Amino acid sequence: MQDFWLYFDLGWHHILDWQGYDHILFIMVLCGMYLLSDWKKVLILVTAFTIGHSITLALSVFKVVTVNTAWIEFLIPVTILITALTNILNKRQKPKHVGYRYFIALFFGLIHGMGFSNYLKSLLGKSTNIVAELLAFNLGLEFGQIIIVIAVLILSFILIFIVKIKRWDWNFFLSSAIFGISLIMALERLPIHL
Repeated sequence: MQDFWLYFDLGWHHILDWQGYDHILFIMVLCGMYLLSDWKKVLILVTAFTIGHSITLALSVFKVVTVNTAWIEFLIPVTILITALTNILNKRQKPKHVGYRYFIALFFGLIHGMGFSNYLKSLLGKSTNIVAELLAFNLGLEFGQIIIVIAVLILSFILIFIVKIKRWDWNFFLSSAIFGISLIMALERLPIHL
């Protein structure tokens, strides 16, 4: 049980590590267009993302799937770019096709899971209890993501309902800023040298 809490702790610290801010940006832009009252939808959305990255994380740790790390490091900011662009292009107050967003979160989670895999493989080493440690790490990642979601939803509440910024303006600002950052990241990580 002690190993469970160790890997749980490593999981949530890993997602909240500012050196790996790409995952933080993804969670922020994924939930940035929602309000505090939408917390159930956002929780399901983030859980879809967790399921996606849990699948590829497990497949990678068990050596079922291997992918070129350079391409994964490039694709991670591309997923952020696409999500931010989707938010910017969505002029509605509330996302119309929520099911579509769940599918996208799940699919993009598959890509992000490959990004987590090298870190987790280095932690596991020759461990024999991989399933329990993998579960603990993923639950820790989910806990860390929920912390980010709560922070973004509270910030949205303050800006929209107290400061009285229009909901669309907040979404546009957050998504545009994250779009710009992720575009730079994607260009820096482009695995093909032009």
